[in-house]
Amino acid sequence: MSSVIYGLCAAIALLCATLLLSAWRRQHHRLLLWSGLCFAGFTLNNTLLVLDKLVLPDMDLSLWRIGVAAASVAILLYGLVWDAQ
Repeated sequence: MSSVIYGLCAAIALLCATLLLSAWRRQHHRLLLWSGLCFAGFTLNNTLLVLDKLVLPDMDLSLWRIGVAAASVAILLYGLVWDAQ
């Protein structure tokens, strides 16, 4: 059951990233770009989670997952602060 949930989380994050980045290409609002890049990072994070828990259970990829998640949130935070000025 957990593999289904992990896969759905990755698929939803990919769908969000795709929709946000396609909207950015049409409207060129910078917040859409930062949000799309953040969700692209969340997609990578969820893919690493699937690899960590299901494909390679004997390897620990938690530091990579935390790093990708922190970088994704940092990108969104940078975009929010930069667009606020």
